Amino acid sequence: MKKFMTMARQFRDDEDGAAMVEYSILIGLITAATIAIIVGVGFYVTDAWNTLCDNLGTTCTSNKG
Repeated sequence: MKKFMTMARQFRDDEDGAAMVEYSILIGLITAATIAIIVGVGFYVTDAWNTLCDNLGTTCTSNKG
């Protein structure tokens, strides 16, 4: 039991784990923001492409195979 308590105190006082959690949260937030920006740009480009096609009077097609 004494060994367990000593190990628990060492774990509590160790700040490396807390820093790793903080960095993990930061990486998650940056990743979510990046994905949101990429999706937003995709919607903007799609809308601009459709507007261009409408103004030219053509049908927009994709080359998906």
